Amino acid sequence: MTSRIILDESAINRTLTRIAHEILEYNKGSENLALLGIKTRGEFLAKRIQQKIQQIEAVEVPTGTIDITSFRDDKDARHIVNDKTYMIDTDLNDRVVIIVDDVLYTGRTVRASLDAILLHSRPKKIGLATLVDRGHRELPIRADFVGKNIPTSHEESVNVYLTETDDRNAVIIT
Repeated sequence: MTSRIILDESAINRTLTRIAHEILEYNKGSENLALLGIKTRGEFLAKRIQQKIQQIEAVEVPTGTIDITSFRDDKDARHIVNDKTYMIDTDLNDRVVIIVDDVLYTGRTVRASLDAILLHSRPKKIGLATLVDRGHRELPIRADFVGKNIPTSHEESVNVYLTETDDRNAVIIT
């Protein structure tokens, strides 16, 4: 099985800088903005985007994580817990919330994150940022901010490596 590097460390860095600029344009600045990274790699990408926005605007955008495990529809014992499944030090009501994920594939993870957010809050608007969009959607979900569109087959695997969890920064198809 061959593997191809799609994004190396510098390409990931440039991509996240572009996404940060696009988010600021979309929101017309950083006011009322919040970032929620989907565990695990999405949370680290959200932190990196937060740092980029801070470099651009000199403002620290509230950033947190969301764990959608209990909202997934592909598990047999689906149960929704009453505790908030996201952790952020700000109220999400009336904010523009950007969900950050590493790879957009079927759309089911994003659907679960929408369910989790809307169970506990009523944001003004919700956007989606993803490092890689590989296609094959099963739900009508589209990312507002895409690092790279990578058409793949179902047999291929897209692996995102980040130094926070892995030994390097790269996006590789196998």
